[in-house]
Amino acid sequence: MTQNAKIPFVDLASLHRELEEELVAVCRKAIHTAGFIGGPEVESFEREFAEFCGTKYSVGVNSGTDALRFALTAAGVRPNDVVLTVSHTFIATTEAISQAGAVPEFVDVDPKTLNLDPERLRHYLETQCLLDRATGQYVHKVSGRTVTAIVPVHLYGQMADMDAITEIAEKYKLVVIEDACQAHGAEYFSKKQNRWLKAGSVGKAAAFSFYPGKNLGACGEAGAITTNDSEIARKSAMIRDHGQAKKYYHDVEGYNGRLDSMQAGMLRIKLKHLAKWNEQRRASARIYGELLKGMGSNVVAPFESEACKSVYHLYVVRTPYRDELQKHLTDAGIGTGIHYPIPVHLQNAYASLGWKKGDLAETEAAAEQILSLPMFAGLTEDQQNRVAAAISQFVSDYAAAPVAR
Repeated sequence: MTQNAKIPFVDLASLHRELEEELVAVCRKAIHTAGFIGGPEVESFEREFAEFCGTKYSVGVNSGTDALRFALTAAGVRPNDVVLTVSHTFIATTEAISQAGAVPEFVDVDPKTLNLDPERLRHYLETQCLLDRATGQYVHKVSGRTVTAIVPVHLYGQMADMDAITEIAEKYKLVVIEDACQAHGAEYFSKKQNRWLKAGSVGKAAAFSFYPGKNLGACGEAGAITTNDSEIARKSAMIRDHGQAKKYYHDVEGYNGRLDSMQAGMLRIKLKHLAKWNEQRRASARIYGELLKGMGSNVVAPFESEACKSVYHLYVVRTPYRDELQKHLTDAGIGTGIHYPIPVHLQNAYASLGWKKGDLAETEAAAEQILSLPMFAGLTEDQQNRVAAAISQFVSDYAAAPVAR
């Protein structure tokens, strides 16, 4: 790569070129056997992914959105129930909640990790909810809706504080469904269990996305539910397949949300490399951390909790000069991204919920300052040095000067 070559935000092509023959062989097998939906490839992937996550069961589905939607329904979330989550996430988190018939309510994030803040979660339940003594469940004071679940999002590849969240959930009799769509292989040290736990193994169930850009990405759309609960696994498998207990016997109204065999076969190949790819991302994150140390408050590296092993699906810095820095890096041939510029509670799609600017201060502050730098397995140290040099030049030439804002 030449010194002036562009640095992509993410490089999927190189990874697929390395695995091309194996991936093509999966397609050839499916064509020769006409095994396109379900079957041994899907079952094998489900078994292998469950083992990777440290769970008893995995259910392959069509997407991460389907995974979360089906998991919520299978776990007992009903129409008009309240599900607590964060607004600093991709909208699929709340789409899954609302499409399951429930109502998302938002809790602000921890300003360091940008994950669900357990203390704010506790405060919400203490101040906004009441115990219905007739049912033994907590209800929202204003709407009267039953609060049934919490969806912590393991954002950017770092797990939320699951000990604190599950403790609160137990107290308030809530189900925890992990949104692990960005956290394949991430780990959390549970003091309660005195061991490291994988993303997807802590809550009642979890949802994963295998969208192509994920740490474990399909060559198209795909997702999975993980759980240790046999009933949730059984119900999820029915829901994804038109509610069928067996062919043409429909116990519930379901969806067409199945995982196809070619995607499952490709995911099986990639799963063998995932631990190595995650370590490459962690190594790149350490290098970025060293390179960005001198930037002060102009460009702040992401915070990784001592209780977490992030897999850095994204490497997100914070800067008060986000738009200007992004333009500077673009002009230097460096790809970047913004995840996410408009919090979900301020999106037009959820205007009917009545949230307004100022309701979630930490979420809104982060949305104005976050910038995602290049991060992918195979990112070279030379590329990172170029990124850091461009940022340093920006800080020296622009951020240090007075700016009218």
